Amino acid sequence: MLYDCFFKEILSPEHVPERLSSLLSELLGKKVTVKQVLPNDSERIADELSLVITDIVVELEDGTIANVEVQKIGYAFPGERASCYTADLLLRQYKRVRDERRDKFSYKDFAPVYTIIIMEKSPHIFSEFPDEYKHYIYGTSDTGIKLNLLENIIFVNVDIFLNKLHNDGINTKLEAWLTFLGCDEPAYIVELIKKYPEFKPLYSHLYDMCRNIEGVMNMFSKELQLMDRNTVKYMIDEYQEKLDTVKEELNSTTEQLNSTTEQLNSTTEQLNSTKEQLDTAQTTITEKDDQIADLNSVIAKLQKELDDLKNTK
Repeated sequence: MLYDCFFKEILSPEHVPERLSSLLSELLGKKVTVKQVLPNDSERIADELSLVITDIVVELEDGTIANVEVQKIGYAFPGERASCYTADLLLRQYKRVRDERRDKFSYKDFAPVYTIIIMEKSPHIFSEFPDEYKHYIYGTSDTGIKLNLLENIIFVNVDIFLNKLHNDGINTKLEAWLTFLGCDEPAYIVELIKKYPEFKPLYSHLYDMCRNIEGVMNMFSKELQLMDRNTVKYMIDEYQEKLDTVKEELNSTTEQLNSTTEQLNSTTEQLNSTKEQLDTAQTTITEKDDQIADLNSVIAKLQKELDDLKNTK
C-alpha cells in the first residue's frame, strides 16, 4: 500500500474520498471530511530525486489543508523539510484566500494546515522513541498564552508501529489503518478484517488491481527506478549529515587544541619568569656567599693577629 500506484488508487480523494477521510480522522483525532483535491503546483521546491513517493494535498470541509506524504525512506533532515513544506501550505492558502476575499481579506479567515508524513523506513532520530509511532508537533508558548498558530506536523512511523503490532496486536482504528498500509502478513490481515470488516472492500480493490499483472509490473518498474534515485538522494543527505557532524567535532577539537596551546604558552611564560627569578636569586646567593667568605677571611686574619699579640706578652 505504500507504493504510489496502490496508495493513490485505494485512497483516491476523488473517487473514494470517504477512505482518506477516515484515515485523516484517525490521524487528526477528530472527524473530518475531504472536500476537494488541490493541485500540486505550489511554490514548493521541485526535486526530481525526491524521496516522496506519494504527495496528496486536500482541503477538508472546515477549510483545513492537509498534505499527505508517503516516504519509502525518510529524509535525513525531517524537521527542517517538514517546516518548509508546512510554510508552503500556508502560502498556498494565503494566496487562495486573498484572491477569493479581495478587499474583505482577513487573517482570521485562515484555517489550520497539516503536513502528514507517513514513513515506511524512519530516519534514525525516531528510533530514540521505540514505543511511539506517531509524533504530533504544533506551536506552543512557554508562558501559556493561547494564539491561533496554524502549523501542524504529524510524523507516522510505519516501521516502528509494526514492531509494536507484533507485540500488542490491533487495538484502535488508527492501528487498523497502519496495519492495512504497512503489513502484508496473512495472520494480521485476517485479524484486521475480523475486527474492522470495513477494510474488506479495500483488500478486494487491491486484489482486482493485482489481477492485471502486466499493469502492476509496469507500475513497479517505474517506482523501483524512482526508488533507486531516491536511495542515492538519501545517501547523499545521510553522508552530508555525518560530514556536518564530523566538521562540528573537528571544530570543537581545534578549539580545544587552541585553548590548550594558549594554556601551554601561558604556562611556559610563567616557567620562564620563574626561571629568571630563580637565576636572579641564585646570583644573589652566590654574591652573598662570596661576601661571607671574604668576611670569614678577615675574621681569620684578625683572629691570628690577636693570637700573635697574646703570645708576645
